[in-house]
Amino acid sequence: MDRAHRIGQKKQVRVIRFVTEHTVEERIVERAETKLRLDKLVIQQGRLIDATSKVGKDEMLSMIRHGADAVFASKDATVTDADIDAILTEGEKRTAELDKKLKGLGEDSLRNFTLDIAASGSIFEFEGKDFRKAKAVRHWIEPPKRERKANYAVDAYFREALRVSEPKAPKAPRPPKQPNIQDFQFFPPRLFEILDKEIYAFRKAIGYKVPLNTDLPDAEEAQQTEQQHIDQAEPLTEEEVQEKEELLQEGFTDWSKRDFNQFVKACERSGREDIDRIAHDVEGKQPEQVRQYYEVFWERYHELQDKEKIMAQIDKGEAKIQRKLGIKKALDSKMTRYCSPFHQLKIQYGTNKGKNYTEEEDRFLICMLYHLGLEKENVYDELRSAVRRAPQFRFDWFLKSRTAMELQRRCNTLITLIERENQELDDRRKRVKPGDNGERTPPKAQKRKAKDGMSGPSRPPKAKKLALETVAVTQS
Repeated sequence: MDRAHRIGQKKQVRVIRFVTEHTVEERIVERAETKLRLDKLVIQQGRLIDATSKVGKDEMLSMIRHGADAVFASKDATVTDADIDAILTEGEKRTAELDKKLKGLGEDSLRNFTLDIAASGSIFEFEGKDFRKAKAVRHWIEPPKRERKANYAVDAYFREALRVSEPKAPKAPRPPKQPNIQDFQFFPPRLFEILDKEIYAFRKAIGYKVPLNTDLPDAEEAQQTEQQHIDQAEPLTEEEVQEKEELLQEGFTDWSKRDFNQFVKACERSGREDIDRIAHDVEGKQPEQVRQYYEVFWERYHELQDKEKIMAQIDKGEAKIQRKLGIKKALDSKMTRYCSPFHQLKIQYGTNKGKNYTEEEDRFLICMLYHLGLEKENVYDELRSAVRRAPQFRFDWFLKSRTAMELQRRCNTLITLIERENQELDDRRKRVKPGDNGERTPPKAQKRKAKDGMSGPSRPPKAKKLALETVAVTQS
């Protein structure tokens, strides 16, 4: 209908809509007209529609079942070839009846308004007969019901995750004006004994009773032990108060969490043995302060709460350092075999050659990586810049478009090949006997030597040398 009312249309347009009788389409059209009438009565007057006017389960089932009996009961004799004029006449008649019924709806009938516009009082009545007591409708096929399977209950999951149902246990009271002590500040152990004694004395003074903690395996025993400490607590003496003030000055009070994290990262980056670089990497602290903290840290690091995580972080950094040293050693062994590595270096690919990188590109990557140095943090960024500046690759768009991460992966593959090659050379040298200088007499030479020994005096064998790649490294 919206296409009929185009822009500029001035003539009256008559829209004819064909609706199949005794089907759900008829119910849909009737409901649409009813909702338009409801819009005119309620919504257009600025009121709100009641929530009960929504289509319910019974009303939806009534729409689907509407006309089903007429369809299944119809035969070939009941279907006629009526002309278009008869169909239009019947449609006008039905439309007039519907309009008359809708006009009768007023504001008083809104309270009992329903979208069910069936002519009969119930969907079970048909042709004056009530089918409620009937056993079953043989020709009706009940539509299947959709079942949804839930993997878990959402409410129960979040209730368990957030622990909303269980009340939180109240925290034990602490005396006011307690010093803020962190484990990485490494105060003397005696200070913690005095602070615990002060806390127990305060709880005894206020009459605190230890609650039962059900999360502990031996909850009752832990409760009795804690309560016994509180009952036997005594207030601090003047000597203990003075001792407490002195002990508070012995820890690293000027070290914050940020300084501690910098110290741990410096140990990870430089290794626990390189104290000079560690003292240089910690910002905001003098080298002497870092050295003092370094000595105490490695003596008392087991007192930290996250000691496993911190030591694992440092061990991981030291493993990376050892790996870099191993790579540097392998590259040194490879480069010392050539006078001009940028032109002479060869890599034993085997079956790992690949199709993306050429031998010239791999040679340049390895030689430039060795020249820049693996100890630098941004060495692969500098390698990428060197590739872009190299004149031999000015038209090599594939290599120039590689990122630093991609160049790093390619260099790791080449380093693995070089390490394998070095291992094979080491194994080959170990198999050579130290006395014969690597000389092996072939079978023909042995026969010739035996023949010469039988015919005349023996001749000294010719000296042979083992050919090995021993070429000094010089950068071209």
